[in-house]
Amino acid sequence: LAPQGPSMDASKKVDLKIIIIGALGVGKTSLLHQYVHKTFYEDYRTTLGASILTKVLAVDNTPLKLQIWDTGGQERFRSMVSTFYKGSDGCMLAFDVTDRESFEALDNWRDDFLEKVIPREQDFPMVVLGNKIDLSDRQVPKETASAWCKEKDIPYFEVSAKNNINVAEAFETLAKQALSTYKGIFESYLTDSIKLTPNDKPKQSCC
Repeated sequence: LAPQGPSMDASKKVDLKIIIIGALGVGKTSLLHQYVHKTFYEDYRTTLGASILTKVLAVDNTPLKLQIWDTGGQERFRSMVSTFYKGSDGCMLAFDVTDRESFEALDNWRDDFLEKVIPREQDFPMVVLGNKIDLSDRQVPKETASAWCKEKDIPYFEVSAKNNINVAEAFETLAKQALSTYKGIFESYLTDSIKLTPNDKPKQSCC
């Protein structure tokens, strides 16, 4: 084991909550198991509610503990799933490239998420995964998915949970975004705390 430098001090470990959402059957659980356990999880039982897996990694010399929430995609669980959004640091939207409806549902999933995660801005750390690129009966062209993501300024990854294509890259991109946002919020919080001195006068409101 290489000695930890000061920047890798374990006491500075950051815990981040990542949530993966999307329609039923797009492979959210398989993606998660491929990333965390490096195995293809071919169990077709539906996730009821949410299950949680953790992954420890280092991003930009910062030790991270990702708490990744795998959620059910069934419509009847939608209101239950949205209760798990709270406290998320990053969101992964998943669809199945062989299922046009799962792609068309992305707007609803994204809007529902942003609506519930308050008080967060529109540029919330988010990535989109087009899963099952190993299958031949594709219904969603790469260009179509890329255009949707470009319009919303969200990174897009074509992935295969089965063949482990781009899975780690997608999760690590989201982890970097989430860490950057987390640091920004933390630093602005510290700056605001320092600014609050007893001599501060309330600002005059002009409107």
